[in-house]
Amino acid sequence: MPSASARLHTLPAIPAVAVLSVLLWLWFWGLAGCSAERTTDRIDTDRAGIRSDEILVGASLALEGHASYLGVQTLHGALAYLHHINDSGGVYGRRIRVIQYDDGYDPPRCVLNTQRLVIEDKVFALFCYVGTPTTVKVIPLVQEARIPLVGMFTGAQALRDPVHRYLINVRASYYQETGAAVEYLVENQGLKRIAVFYQYDAYGFDGLRGAELALKAYHLVPVATGTYLRGTLNVEDGLEKIMAAEAEAVVMIGTYEPCARFIQLAVSKGFKPTFYNVSFVGANELIRRLGNDAQGVIITQVVPPPEPMDNGESLWGAAEYVQRLKKYFPADPPNFVSFEGYVNAKVLVEGLRRAGPQLDRERFIDAIESIQDIDLGIANTLSFSPTDHQGLERVYFTVFENGRFVWLKD
Repeated sequence: MPSASARLHTLPAIPAVAVLSVLLWLWFWGLAGCSAERTTDRIDTDRAGIRSDEILVGASLALEGHASYLGVQTLHGALAYLHHINDSGGVYGRRIRVIQYDDGYDPPRCVLNTQRLVIEDKVFALFCYVGTPTTVKVIPLVQEARIPLVGMFTGAQALRDPVHRYLINVRASYYQETGAAVEYLVENQGLKRIAVFYQYDAYGFDGLRGAELALKAYHLVPVATGTYLRGTLNVEDGLEKIMAAEAEAVVMIGTYEPCARFIQLAVSKGFKPTFYNVSFVGANELIRRLGNDAQGVIITQVVPPPEPMDNGESLWGAAEYVQRLKKYFPADPPNFVSFEGYVNAKVLVEGLRRAGPQLDRERFIDAIESIQDIDLGIANTLSFSPTDHQGLERVYFTVFENGRFVWLKD
């Protein structure tokens, strides 16, 4: 019979997230306490981060490193609206203060930041998280703490299905983006040889799955797939596989640096298929890096272009965003990423208003679920329900032509 020590060494490893979840559970509810004490703790926790003149919310996102453009612009867009609300007196006299921590687009750092925000900072809600691999790792913590997480810059299916009471998605999903893109490539452009280039992690896998499902509807499969590791620019192997398959179009599930390198290398080799990117790529930064190679690149968006259209028409929600971004962050040019952050902040504030002055987390979630067909001025109304925690559904098609984004309305 093996010794006790040997038997201990054969026990399976416990995932770090599971350990953190247990610690959070112990922290909030107190296993050693009596039932009455746990009830009191739960009431206090439900009103964490709420003061007479302030509401604390917490964000973990990339503020430095290879995905910092996405994190910084998401935060600036959100703050452009929250500063406006605070300057107007707040919500029922409470100003909204955002505590933000840099996670460098790294999942373990995001988990630690979330633990700090919930346990040490005692924020009322989590807000504006950026990225699939980071955000999906905190789902167990969100559920255990019963804390709202609002407006994530990711279209991951794991945040939508099944519906989680405390996860509030605003944007359309990657499945919707890739589905619309494949439909466009096949039906409008008549292409059938479609490859997928993706980041080798939860984000890339989600986009790949969405593309595969969309292609399956046309009895097609990817003619090739290529990958790169998050945080690297090692795109050569993936490019070679896709070139060898003679792909007519490439669905790209990545961030701006590696996707720009992929396109530039492909063009330099004379390989010029239709390049399509999902919104998370960071469209404006991708185009800036591509320079002359940006012509004809297609990018789906979850908000419309903030600039006026060719006929001079401007959606009122976009014009409002541009005006407030210029006021609070004059050095930032309007862009799709910060516009999405701005919309996320509008949803947060709408939920706080509807919850009333006697705010707590459960009232806030109920208030979000009561939102129906609100016009945000972006040609896409916002709705939630207890069985649907994604507020917006529309995918906007943009193509970069002659130095600017063109919105393909049809």
